[in-house]
Amino acid sequence: MSTFTQILYHIIFSTKQREPVLEHKNRPELYKYIWGILNKKQCHLYRIGGFTNHIHIASHIHPSVSLAGLVKDIKVASSAYIKENQMFEKFHAWQIGYAAFTYSYKDKDQLIEYIKNQEIHHQKISFRDELIELLHEHGIEFDEKYLE
Repeated sequence: MSTFTQILYHIIFSTKQREPVLEHKNRPELYKYIWGILNKKQCHLYRIGGFTNHIHIASHIHPSVSLAGLVKDIKVASSAYIKENQMFEKFHAWQIGYAAFTYSYKDKDQLIEYIKNQEIHHQKISFRDELIELLHEHGIEFDEKYLE
């Protein structure tokens, strides 16, 4: 029998110390690079977006790929790419860790819109508050000291 999966992940990670260094003009190039990483790993990207200090990815992950390994590969490769191409002058690194949530496939369009509207969304709410809302929404217990 073949393997069949449909697990929609919402992956979020931020810049080190949540520094607002991801200038708008170079984000599309970074997103395209990350899409390439996902594509090479046979993961389907539905949407990528973010703001000055974090990235959101909506993706189906191939069954042979671990979530932790994928996030590590994205962060390591994109960090090197950013530095080699001097894309974001003040970028030092990605924050340790990440957040990941699963969504029903029927909620895919809503998740895509959420990620697409990050610029507007963050005129009203900080990344920290957004993350806290998502953690609560998904029933994840956390210690606030790890949100810094």
